[in-house]
Amino acid sequence: MEEINPLINMIVFGAFVAVTLFIVFRVSRRKATENEFYAAGRSFSGRQNGVAIAGDYLSAASFLGICGAIAVAGYDGFLYSIGFLVAWLVALLLVAELLRNTGRFTMADVLSFRLKQRPVRMAAALATLAVCFFYLVAQMAGAGGLVALLMGFEGTLATSITIAVVGILMIVYVIVGGMKGTTWVQIIKAVLLIAGAGIMTLIVLFMVQFDFNELLARAVEASPEGEAILAPGLKYTNPVDFLSLGLALVLGTAGLPHVLMRFYTVPSAREARRSVVWAIWLIGIFYLFTLVLGFGAGALVGPETIREAPGGENAAAPLLALALGGPVLMAVISAIAFATILAVVAGLAITAATSFAHDIYASIIKRGDVQPGAEVKVARITVVVIGVIAILGGILAQNQNVAFLVALAFAVAASANLPTIIYSLFWRRFNTGGALWSMYGGLIACVLLIVLSPVVSGRETSIFPDADFAIFPLANPGIVSIPLAFVLGVIGTLVTKQSADHAVKQAEMEVRSFTGAGAEKASDH
Repeated sequence: MEEINPLINMIVFGAFVAVTLFIVFRVSRRKATENEFYAAGRSFSGRQNGVAIAGDYLSAASFLGICGAIAVAGYDGFLYSIGFLVAWLVALLLVAELLRNTGRFTMADVLSFRLKQRPVRMAAALATLAVCFFYLVAQMAGAGGLVALLMGFEGTLATSITIAVVGILMIVYVIVGGMKGTTWVQIIKAVLLIAGAGIMTLIVLFMVQFDFNELLARAVEASPEGEAILAPGLKYTNPVDFLSLGLALVLGTAGLPHVLMRFYTVPSAREARRSVVWAIWLIGIFYLFTLVLGFGAGALVGPETIREAPGGENAAAPLLALALGGPVLMAVISAIAFATILAVVAGLAITAATSFAHDIYASIIKRGDVQPGAEVKVARITVVVIGVIAILGGILAQNQNVAFLVALAFAVAASANLPTIIYSLFWRRFNTGGALWSMYGGLIACVLLIVLSPVVSGRETSIFPDADFAIFPLANPGIVSIPLAFVLGVIGTLVTKQSADHAVKQAEMEVRSFTGAGAEKASDH
C-alpha cells in the first residue's frame, strides 16, 4: 500500500473548504428573516430538497462508521446499513408529510399545535438539543480521526485541535449562510459522496470481476475471525443488545429533528413528497455501496491495519481509497468524507439553534413578543454556544466508532420524540400531560442508561476507560427507553385532564395534517 501524502490531502481539503465557503457567502443574506434563516424562504424544489435530505442523512456514520464496522465485524456491521435505510422508510411513511403540513420551522410547532404551548415547546426543545448534541459528538469524533489520519497527526492534542477547527468551520457556515447556505453545502456533499462511493464500488467490483462471492472470500481470508464475519454474533454476542440497537436505528429517524426540519424548506406538501422519492433512491443506492466498500476494505486493507490506524474503524474508507487509487484518490475521498461531516454538523447546528431561538427564546421567554431580527440574532449566538459544546464532546469521544455514537442519538430521538409525535398525530385522547410524561421520561431514561452503560465506563473502549460505573449491561438503551416512553405517554394522558378546546384543536390538526389545508398559509406567517 502506498504512503499517505499529507500535502495532497491538505490541498484538496483547502480547495473544498474555499469553494463551499464562497457558495455560502454568495447565497447568504446578512439581514435574513426567520423564514429565510430557518427554512431558506421555502425556496427549494422537491428534487433539490431530496438531494439535500440525502446529504443531511448520509452522515459520517454512514460513510466512515459503517464501512469500518463491516470491514471489522462483517455481518453485524451491515446491520447499521439495514437499520438506517429501513428507518428512513418508517419516517417517510409515518410522519414526514404530516409534520410538514402541521408545522412551520420545528418539531415543537407540531407538538404544541393542540397542546399547551409553553411546557410542550420547552420539552420538545430540550429533546431536540439532546439529540443534536449526541449526533454532533459523533460527527466531531469522526472528523478528528479522519483528519489525523490524512495529515499524519499523532496524539490526542493534534486530533483535538482538528475537532476544534471543524467546529469553527461549522459555526461560520451556519452563522453566515443560514438554512440556504447549509442546504447548498448538503446538496454538493450528497452529489460528491454518492459519486465517490459509486466510483470506489465499481473499482472494488472490477478487481473481483464483479463476483461478490469472490469479494466475500477475500474478506474472510484477510480477517483473523475467518468465516465468523459472515454470520451474526461477532460484535453483538448478546442478542438483546443486537435487538436494542436495531430498535433504536429503525425508530430513531422518525424523531430526528434535523431530518424532519428539511421538509419545511419546500413550498408545498407536493414538493415534500417529490423530495421523499429522490431521497429514498439516493439513500438506498448509497447503502448498497457500503456493503461492497466495507467488505472491500476488509479484503484489501485488512481489519487489523484498520484498527491500528489513527481513527480506528472510521479510517476504513480512506484506507480503501489509498489501496485502490493511491494518495490522490485517498485525498479526494477523504475530502468528500470531510464534506460529509461539515454538511451534517451544519444541519444539526442550525436545527438546534432554531429550536432554542424559536421555541425557547421567542415562544417561552418573550411569549411571542419579539423585535424584528432579534430571533435570528439569538439563533446565531446559539450556534456559537452549540459549536463550543460539540467540540468538547467530540474531544472526549474521539476514539469511538462514529456509527455506534450516532446509534445513541437515534435512541434518544426514538425515546424522547417519536412517541409524542405518533400520539399527537394519531391519538385523539392524547393531551399535554401525556406529552410531558413521554418526552421527559423517555429523554431522562435514555440519557441516564447511556451514562450507566459500557459506552461511558467499564471497558478499554469506553469514553472513561479508567472508571467503572456501568451498571446497565447494554450498549444501546433503546429496548428499555423507547417502550417506556410510549407507556409513559399513555399513563400521563390518562391521569391528567384535557383542556376545554381539546376536541376543536384536534379536529383542526387532523384536517391540516392529512389534507394540507391551511398549511401553506400558516407557513408564510
